[in-house]
Amino acid sequence: MLGEGAWPLFFKGPVTHRGSRFQLRCYRATRAAPRVALRAKHTHNSLLQEQRDQIVVTGDRALVMSVPHPVCSGCENRVCNPRMGNLAVGRPVQTFSQCGLGSPEHYCSPTYKMNRCVLYCEVCDASVTHLAHPPASMTDSPFKHPPTWWQSARGVSTETLQLDLEVEFYFTHLIIIFRSPRPAAMVIERSQDFGRTWSALMLYAHNCSEVFNLEDGQSCTQKYSTAEPCSNGEVIYRALSPWDKLDPYSIDARAHLGITNIRIRLLQPQSCLCQQKLPDANMPTAHYAIYDLILKGGCLCHGHADQCVPAGDQPITHSPVKHMVHAKCVCRHHTAGDHCERCNRLYNDRPWQPANGLTGEAHQCVKCKCNGHAESCHFDKTVWLRSGQRSGGVCDCLHNTSGRHCQHCQSGFYRDPERPSTAPDSCRPCMCNHAGSTHCNPDNGDCVCKPGVAGPHCDQCMLGYWGFDDYGCKPCQCAGDCDPYTGDCMIRSESDHNSTSENHLFRTEELFSALSHPDKCVCKQQALGNSKIFCNVKYVYAVKVRVLGAHDKGSHAEVDVKVLKVLWDNTRLRLFLGNRTLYPESWTSRGCTCPVLFPGLEYLVVGHEDVKKGRPMVNMKSIVKTWRPSLSRKVHQLLKTKCS
Repeated sequence: MLGEGAWPLFFKGPVTHRGSRFQLRCYRATRAAPRVALRAKHTHNSLLQEQRDQIVVTGDRALVMSVPHPVCSGCENRVCNPRMGNLAVGRPVQTFSQCGLGSPEHYCSPTYKMNRCVLYCEVCDASVTHLAHPPASMTDSPFKHPPTWWQSARGVSTETLQLDLEVEFYFTHLIIIFRSPRPAAMVIERSQDFGRTWSALMLYAHNCSEVFNLEDGQSCTQKYSTAEPCSNGEVIYRALSPWDKLDPYSIDARAHLGITNIRIRLLQPQSCLCQQKLPDANMPTAHYAIYDLILKGGCLCHGHADQCVPAGDQPITHSPVKHMVHAKCVCRHHTAGDHCERCNRLYNDRPWQPANGLTGEAHQCVKCKCNGHAESCHFDKTVWLRSGQRSGGVCDCLHNTSGRHCQHCQSGFYRDPERPSTAPDSCRPCMCNHAGSTHCNPDNGDCVCKPGVAGPHCDQCMLGYWGFDDYGCKPCQCAGDCDPYTGDCMIRSESDHNSTSENHLFRTEELFSALSHPDKCVCKQQALGNSKIFCNVKYVYAVKVRVLGAHDKGSHAEVDVKVLKVLWDNTRLRLFLGNRTLYPESWTSRGCTCPVLFPGLEYLVVGHEDVKKGRPMVNMKSIVKTWRPSLSRKVHQLLKTKCS
């Protein structure tokens, strides 16, 4: 049995009719199903029987499409549905003709009086209110207005009634109560694309094979096309039954129930049999007249709403009436859209689904986990499948955050450790120079500089480098320092060797190497154990070499080595075992080349590549250590664990 408030609902008890139009009254829902009362504007035994036929009875329970009462419906964690009603109420029904529209018309209607058939003749005049019979009379209130009806122009043989809806609605059944004799042939048609295409729902004829060349059965029926009764005859159409076999929110149900337009074509009028016996049988009686047009349905909400309101652009030609069925769903279950056809902006962690009207399951949309840094998210099918169909939401991140859950800071921002991770300002901008840095540490904001660049904000060249640009800084090609902007070598005289200034000149012939004057130069060695320096400097090779000889070239030195072992090679030189020349760069203001490589000794050399000249470099940032077997293991460990 469906949960409380699910659509359809179960009802128990006798079906009655009284007074006016059909209404469905829902009392407090309990495990004993609520009672139902049906009211009909015009009492007729066959009408009662047809309405009973419309209800699918199983034992003592009747399953019908109901108008949920606030007491017996609800939306929290379960399926729900807005009230249903007459879709024609408050909307204009279009007809081809109306009696008395051009000039007053005389007409006669057969009726029974004292069990005798008599003709009652009147005048129809559209310009006089109490003599007019416009289309709106088919849907007016039976309580506020005494019996009213629409009437076609006299003598018409075919007539069309059409109701155009502003959006798609669910349509469950249709009831027409005629004032005139029912047509000998008629068709009910619907459109699901706002009148572009039409399909027949049901054909009615006194003889289906003669009129439509069809056998009497499902698509054509002779049930409602007899000439009797002369008045108050009804035509009933049920969109779908039995209800307990189909989920009303499924694709199949929507294909059967969805409508945007409905059209009723009256194809062949007929006379009441009793009037053929009257002496004044030739009086003007040929016309169609309808007391009530009841198009039962509700707004389409996929089980995610219990209330509907007027749509923003709803083309209603007059003020909405009290019992009008509106078009726009007031969505629950974190859904959105005019028909609750999608999930709300921040609730796309799993695919949208309609509710299940058979089990009562709501299929609520689930909120994405965005750590307070998003106002919306979108569903990603790839993420959904990768998670084993548990979670597929991807947050549309704000506040300079990134990641599926906005759990990271964007590039160029870092997480402020003193702010909560959910705070809008928890990701602060890095203070790094864009040209001189590769990125900043997202955990603390420390800048990671490009090669040859130094400073807390990576905004200047290191000593011995020049030409600050987007590629970093280039090494000076000098025995001493160089101008950081032009790369020109800066030399000074011998007399100024005690000066601390870095910009004095000295004579080229006075340049010397630490190889021949080790007492004049003191070279500071890089420590192999400093993993931060080892990683940040970005070395490209590590080799074990034996120094064969060294040559002082005046402006630079050349060291001939034999490569004994290649520990790591990330250069374009493709280092190999054998003889190779290393080029120590001059780093001190006194012309010394550091670090010092003495002939005959074996060293561990970790350095850079001179990309322009295609040769390995050794400079003050290089690591040069007298070889020990333990160095090989230490270098491998650093490369593997510290800079991977």
